[in-house]
Amino acid sequence: MTTPDPREAALRSYRSTQDLPDGFAAFWRDTLTEARRFDTPPAVTPVATALDAIEVFDVTFPGFAGHPVRAWLRLPRHRVGRLPAVVHFTGYGAGRGYAIDDLTWAAAGYAHLVMDTRGQGDGSTPDGPWGDSTGYVTRGLADPAGYYYRRVFTDAARAVDAVRLLPGVDPDRVAVLGNSQGAGIALAAGYLAPGVAAVLAQAPFLADLPGALTLSRSGPYRELADLLARDRPRLERALATLRHFDVVNFARLAHAPAWFSAGLDDDVTPPETVFAAHNEYAAPHDIAVWPVNGHDAGGSLDRQGALDVLGRVLEAAVGPVNPNRTHPVP
Repeated sequence: MTTPDPREAALRSYRSTQDLPDGFAAFWRDTLTEARRFDTPPAVTPVATALDAIEVFDVTFPGFAGHPVRAWLRLPRHRVGRLPAVVHFTGYGAGRGYAIDDLTWAAAGYAHLVMDTRGQGDGSTPDGPWGDSTGYVTRGLADPAGYYYRRVFTDAARAVDAVRLLPGVDPDRVAVLGNSQGAGIALAAGYLAPGVAAVLAQAPFLADLPGALTLSRSGPYRELADLLARDRPRLERALATLRHFDVVNFARLAHAPAWFSAGLDDDVTPPETVFAAHNEYAAPHDIAVWPVNGHDAGGSLDRQGALDVLGRVLEAAVGPVNPNRTHPVP
């Protein structure tokens, strides 16, 4: 029997000092209502690859303010009926990558939509320079309406809207997932897009932002902390903006089941910040804890666990259930 790590007990009682701002739900309802006015159907174009078992499509759909957002759609070539879908969000500074990247989800029998993150991918999503920012997390801190992640989170919700319109996708069986920034986006999308079946969040970024500013030793949180250390008068206003984007607040209103993972030696998204979202999560949830891992958390074993969760939640096994699709015990 594995001896529990003593750090885990303390983490399970950790609570963020973040508070839920007045008008949080209305802010996001109004944002999504405005975005959904742009109801152009997604454009889907086949992409030639050397893959035999998987088909790839270039998808464009309307995101925040109707801006075109790009995604790859990967489908198993041999499929029957409507497939459950996985909407995938990527880490900080990354985009959708190449057409032949990350074939796990389509190979497991899912429709896999991976969204190009605004301004971070191939340049296909418009994003102008906002102020004296040093990185994406610092853009538009003056007020919630102009903050960078208002656009990203809206794009993510619209990605879920878009995948439900695609031929061959079962609109009632859609999960969202990601790691780091992608996990934070997934937690937001799980609240913003109604009817999401599951959220899988590996080492989520954008959780417990007041704590992260002092706990994190590397990565994007340092961009934010360094900016605010140089411009001390900006701190109070920035924290007021960030309350609308801290995924701890999305967790407090969550309605989709979620599975988290955390590495206890993570200095990018410290485990306290991950547990802050997990401990506030309002819907059914669980967490895999990796005592000696950092920002990679469970790595491929987290992915194996995600396949097990998706197989159970979306009932998407193709052929006999793989007996190796069991969630590993940390």
